[in-house]
Amino acid sequence: MLGDRVIETPVHRWRGAEISEAVGVDTKIFLKLELFQVTGTFKPRGALSNMLRMSQEALRHGVVAVSAGNHAIAVAYAASVLGVSAKVVMMSSANPYRVAQCRRYSAEIVLVDDIHQAFDEARRIEVEESRTMVHPFEGRNTALGTATVGLELCRQVDNLDAVIVPIGGGGLCAGVATAVKKLQPGCLVYGVEPVGADSMFRSFVSGKPEAIERVATIADSLGAPFAARYSFELCRRYVDDLVRVDDDAMRDAMMLLFRDMKLAAEPAGAAATAALCGPLRERLRGQRVGVLVCGSNIDPASFATHLQAAPSARVAG
Repeated sequence: MLGDRVIETPVHRWRGAEISEAVGVDTKIFLKLELFQVTGTFKPRGALSNMLRMSQEALRHGVVAVSAGNHAIAVAYAASVLGVSAKVVMMSSANPYRVAQCRRYSAEIVLVDDIHQAFDEARRIEVEESRTMVHPFEGRNTALGTATVGLELCRQVDNLDAVIVPIGGGGLCAGVATAVKKLQPGCLVYGVEPVGADSMFRSFVSGKPEAIERVATIADSLGAPFAARYSFELCRRYVDDLVRVDDDAMRDAMMLLFRDMKLAAEPAGAAATAALCGPLRERLRGQRVGVLVCGSNIDPASFATHLQAAPSARVAG
């Protein structure tokens, strides 16, 4: 259904001196490079999956989205290729590069102070302008879109022992985990969240979707303020375990991906690598592991700032 509006992103077997030192020479790592997707992240898969199922009447009224940036860019892109109007609500702290990318796809941008205000404003626009909300992570159609990442990965790499997937709201992990469990049932799925945005972790503990009071992480793409029912239920059913990583771990993973793989991943894009090198290192030693590099929408100055602040850079200096 998505057709050539998205690309099948490559998988790369990661071999290198630094990653071997970090996780052991006997661990086989397969990077699913969604940072090479159109718009720089996996997000167009979910956005298009939703919009291609909308009625023509709904499309005529246009769409609205709320996002720290990557989902906003994806909705703007999807709207441009489908010829519909898009209005995106973003935080005023959003990376300027992401705001510029939304404008490049001709979306109208509304800036607000924080993520909670952003959802409120998007809902107001939805009602007052009769636009359809394209949710950043929730719903069956979103999961159907993100499941294509898992479908591709399982076709590209046989006999995986584990897959590590970043979690923001859970839409990516819900779709990927569902596909992986259907296609390679013996493969374990691990979700990873930032310590400062761990709504899914808290939801697993309580057994119901939970919210957090504030998002406090450099991985703004993973900064969902709450978990939602559909994605939570899929994650609870198909995800084997959740781990958390802090900002320094993600900065070090960004540095590792840059030095060893020459990839400029944003913090969210390095989260799965941070989990592999941290809380999952011994658990996955010697196994065949799929690692999702989910995005790279970051400007050069911000990227350099994160690398300079990485603990490994301080030690090297």
